[in-house]
Amino acid sequence: MMNEKWEEQFREQIHEFVGTIEKFDKGEIDRKAYKGISGGFGSYAQHDPSKHMLRLRMAGGNLTEKRLEFLAEAVRDYGVELMKLTTCETVQLHNLKAEQVPVLMEKAIASEIYSRGGGGDNPRNIMMSPLSGVQKGEAFDVKPYAEAAAEYLLSIAGEIHMPRKLKVAFSNGADDSVHSAFRDMGFMANPDGTFTLRIAGGLGGGYKMGILVDEHVAATEILYYIRAMIETFCQHGNYENRAKARTRFMQETLGTDGLKEAFLENVAKVKEKGGLDLHVEAKPVTKKGSGEISGKRVVAQKQPGLYAVAYHPIGGCLPAGKPAELLTLVREIPDAECRIAPYETIYIINLTADEAKKVLEATNDGAQSTFENSVACIGAAICQQGVRDSQAALRAAVEAVREAGIPDGALPRICISGCPSSCSGHQAAAIGFQGAAKSVDGKPESAFKMFVGGSDKLGAAKFGEAGAVILERDLPKFFVDLGKAVASRNMNWETWIVGHEDEFKAIVEKYA
Repeated sequence: MMNEKWEEQFREQIHEFVGTIEKFDKGEIDRKAYKGISGGFGSYAQHDPSKHMLRLRMAGGNLTEKRLEFLAEAVRDYGVELMKLTTCETVQLHNLKAEQVPVLMEKAIASEIYSRGGGGDNPRNIMMSPLSGVQKGEAFDVKPYAEAAAEYLLSIAGEIHMPRKLKVAFSNGADDSVHSAFRDMGFMANPDGTFTLRIAGGLGGGYKMGILVDEHVAATEILYYIRAMIETFCQHGNYENRAKARTRFMQETLGTDGLKEAFLENVAKVKEKGGLDLHVEAKPVTKKGSGEISGKRVVAQKQPGLYAVAYHPIGGCLPAGKPAELLTLVREIPDAECRIAPYETIYIINLTADEAKKVLEATNDGAQSTFENSVACIGAAICQQGVRDSQAALRAAVEAVREAGIPDGALPRICISGCPSSCSGHQAAAIGFQGAAKSVDGKPESAFKMFVGGSDKLGAAKFGEAGAVILERDLPKFFVDLGKAVASRNMNWETWIVGHEDEFKAIVEKYA
């Protein structure tokens, strides 16, 4: 939790922002100038400039009881109907009126939600493995480190001027769904209590894997490394060209060895100054488990007899009534917690078998198959940067696959981004799509460029290869044909694609 002085300063900044958003709403400030200011508050005007988005900052996707209460109140008292789970483990409120934005910013503070730095050239929401602390096979619980990093970065956000945003992630070593292999800073937990650190990776334009800079970062020293990354970015980042103003482009300007050298020099300098040693402790789960349960949406925790239940609303769009429903569950179930995962899923953790049954029943309105767990950004119908409506494309594909009776497992989880920004992580998906255009009879039509073969599996991260461009109207038929081909072999996607590349290419060519 931020200190009172910081919170008071933020409140003052919000009050100043009121005048800014009022001027924009009246047309006295243009979209570009407004975006340069509003991004620092975690808010942007949407495709329709009379409507606004507010991104809520929640370190590690920790959706606490207080935070659920805030979301429920936003729905009840302000008529918020569209809430989007993001791939950075947080929640965006959409279709807000101009006057609602600063009010909700300030109200969120009481629930330990800060929108400061949620957009613009700022450190973004700190990510962590969503099941950290309860996941089988993890090296250790990274949650206290993610929270400490978030608090530190928020505390200095007003004093630093970076070329662009900075994304930091902590993996517990059991999975890498947070993409520590290709974030601006990716900390991977080691069994010996240290972190392996990779830097200057990222998706979107010029996507790159991170550079390995240290395999044994002391957990007490992570803030020194974070500060050193900021110093390196400010010294060598591109302030002239926003398209190349991300840390990954420093791999090109400095070379991988040069970047590593510059970064480690800054690490040594900030360590010499001192004052950033970190001492935190993980809070162990003490709840006693009971019973046994299994299922597609159930994950057995490392604590015997305790389980997590996954809930994935289609497209990551949270139904308006769901925060209130989840709040009731969390209040009724001792030690239950909600965590937002990078793939637009919420995990409800620390459940006995009987409690898991209750949660399963309350969340049966979400995805029921691997394909329905697919990820999509908010799309061009709402996002001012968007090229294509990724949400509509995904919904149409899901509906077609359901109607065709394609069995679960025949299709992978896909990721659809409306533009090259890769907000869905399409470049790291088994099959990913990026908004595009395709000429048909000399006229451009809505389409998506396909990426194939990406992976964020632990120790095997890779980017997919860009390939065919498929018309948006053909995507549902494409997935039905693909699902039927896999199902006809009585195989799942992972095993089928290994030996049937030619068959896959033939199906793609049919629509390319």
